[in-house]
Amino acid sequence: MKFLVLIIIVIACYFKIQAQPIDVSYAIKINGINQWVSVKGEDVNKPLLLWLHGGPGGSVMNKADKFTKELQKKFIVVQWDQRETGKTLSLNKSDQPLTLHLFQQDTHDIIDSLLAQFHYKKLYLVGHSWGTALGFYIADKYPGLLYAYIAISPMINQLESERVALNMLKEKAVKRGKKKEINELSDVRIPFENGEQLYYLRKWLLAFSGQRLLNISFPKQFVLSWASTWLTVFNEASSINLFEKVPEIKCPVYFFTGRKDYQTYFAITEEYYTKVIAPKKQLFWFEQSGHTIPDTEPALMQDIIINEILPKTYLNSSY
Repeated sequence: MKFLVLIIIVIACYFKIQAQPIDVSYAIKINGINQWVSVKGEDVNKPLLLWLHGGPGGSVMNKADKFTKELQKKFIVVQWDQRETGKTLSLNKSDQPLTLHLFQQDTHDIIDSLLAQFHYKKLYLVGHSWGTALGFYIADKYPGLLYAYIAISPMINQLESERVALNMLKEKAVKRGKKKEINELSDVRIPFENGEQLYYLRKWLLAFSGQRLLNISFPKQFVLSWASTWLTVFNEASSINLFEKVPEIKCPVYFFTGRKDYQTYFAITEEYYTKVIAPKKQLFWFEQSGHTIPDTEPALMQDIIINEILPKTYLNSSY
């Protein structure tokens, strides 16, 4: 009888633990400075998922629920404001010059910290745009820390992506006889020499994709201000060619690409996917999306992670 009661207590405690949600935000000391994270999930015993935002400098912490609400049912979802970004910037300035290697170190350190805090050996890593420059580094150098790496709108060979976009836009402008477009695009150099060149390419790329040339979310002054902080490190990340640098990834890797993405050119992502060697890999197309899949097709994005990737990499994991 006592043994039966003990079993019932253990089972009751087990299900009580299973039902514990988490919703906290706090600073972690990472690589010399305090860096801010938000941690949300319906069950503290679910696997960790760390989201690497784009930009650089593009915190998504305030809007992340819009594209992670379903993920929070199956994962402990961690949003992180990288240095010089969002709430981390409000806590403290970077104590070192901004370099790609510094951000890669930060990423490794925050993963180690999260795994130690939650007593896990691995997590899921999701990178979007600039975030993939950090994510591919982790997948390449520390694959043993990851159940899987999910690269959304990835920077594969970004300089080539920019060249493809620039040449395409120039050709179209010439065919239509658009003098202003021709003149502005003729000033653009790859890699970008200044914020104005970046602005002109992104401006006409937005127009090509059917968006307004100038809107309140993309004014020229914003781009110029952004470039004063970020252009150097963005160019550094853009110079990496994964075809040469990372021909093999020793953990499961998944690619999400928009059929209309000319910013991180979809055809380059597809080519790299076919060539990269990995224990598991898959490419998922988002037919209604350009570069911003989390905003344009959040339901499909979450559904794939939950129903396609999670069962193949966690429930039956040998990694």
